[in-house]
Order: sequence, then C-alpha cells, then structure tokens
Amino acid sequence: MTMLTRWRDDRSRPSAKEAGRDLAVRVLSLLVLWWLVVLATGWALTDGPLQHLGTSEEQVNTSMASSRTGLLDNVTLFFSWTGATVSIIGVCLVVVALVWWRTRQWWYAVVPLIAISAQALVFFLTTLLIDRERPHVEKLDDSPPTSSFPSGHTGAATGLYFTLALMALRIRQPALRAVVVTVCLLVPFLVATARLYRGMHHVSDVTVAIVNGLVACLLAWNWLRRDPARATGADERAGSERAVTVS
Repeated sequence: MTMLTRWRDDRSRPSAKEAGRDLAVRVLSLLVLWWLVVLATGWALTDGPLQHLGTSEEQVNTSMASSRTGLLDNVTLFFSWTGATVSIIGVCLVVVALVWWRTRQWWYAVVPLIAISAQALVFFLTTLLIDRERPHVEKLDDSPPTSSFPSGHTGAATGLYFTLALMALRIRQPALRAVVVTVCLLVPFLVATARLYRGMHHVSDVTVAIVNGLVACLLAWNWLRRDPARATGADERAGSERAVTVS
C-alpha cells in the first residue's frame, strides 16, 4: 500500500473510537507542532531576525501594483474569490457530499473538510498572536481584520485543491485525470499570485500559507490508519456471510 492508494487498498469502516483517536493523534497533535513552527516564522518576520525581509518584499508588491491593468484586475479578482472563505467552504461541502454519495465512505469523503479545517486552525491562531501589516500599496480588496501573515486565502486554496488533486488520481480516464489534477495543483498558486497583485499580502505570507495548506493536506490525507490486510479480512468475512445467507 502506498500513500496515494491507501484509501483504495483499505476501505474498511472505522469505529467512532478509532476515528476519534486517529484524528487526535495523527492530525491535531502534529498540527500543534506545525503551528509552533508557523508562529516562530511569523515572529521572525515581524519582530525577529527576518524583519529586513519585509522591506525587500515590498518591492514585489510595488512592482505588481505599478503593472496593473483592467484585465488583470478582473482575472485576479476571480482567483482572489476562489480562495475566499465562502468559495472554499462551498466547494468543499459539495465535494464531500458527492464523494460520500458515490463511495458510501464518510471517512474518505471528509478528507477535504479535515484539510481546510486544519489549515484554518493554524491560520486563525497565528493571526491572533502575529500582527503583521499588509503591504503599503493600494489594495484592491477589502482588508479583513486578520493579520497579513499568513495568507488565509492561499492556505485555504492549497489545503482544499491539493487534497482534491490527490482524490482526482482515482479518475479512470487518463486525459480527464491529468486535466483535473493539473488544474487543482495550479489553483493555489494562481490564488497566491492574485493576492500579491491585489496588494493584500507579502511574498512570505503566501509562501508560508502554501506550506501550511500542504501540511494540512498531508495530515488530512493520512488522518486514518489504513491496513490492506484488515480490508481483505473484512471482505472475506462479508463474502462468507453472504454465502451462508444464500445457502
């Protein structure tokens, strides 16, 4: 069993106790450690040894602001909304419902929901303690009350769409699979670029957010213990029970 096939190799249903244990041990406990890393990075950028980076990063925002056009304003508005909370939650819930309906496996269907929730926890708790100002350029979006570090839009888009890319590997048609996976992998970077262009974040804000989303994606993808032998045994027992019933 490989990481990419873990959900196909073992489709056994976990008990409530197993699900709760694995969520706590394999996601929440590791998420705390990752949050401390993000927090330390934010401190280094705002009050620590990396403060000078903020000044150099402003050049990127200034350059992008000076190159704005009507077309790019509209394109980046679309991708900025792609990473907005309402868009992320809406897409996530639709995917969860569809996957649950098609597979009848709630423990697999909730993977995207765990991913966006995990990255959101790190984002929210970090912004409570790290107060970083947004770039000093004209902003094309309304500034939310949260800190510039890290980018919530970018982190949410990364957590969701990277997870969808992993799920899309189960698409049987090769051409369609390649297109869907590629689009899902590109979306977070387009959202990050849009947030930079629209003056909402520094480069380090979106960079850390992408890593945050990636970590959340990997934790969510591996949230439940999988064992192919267990699935095989369950299938054999189910087959025996059906045979007895028929007899």
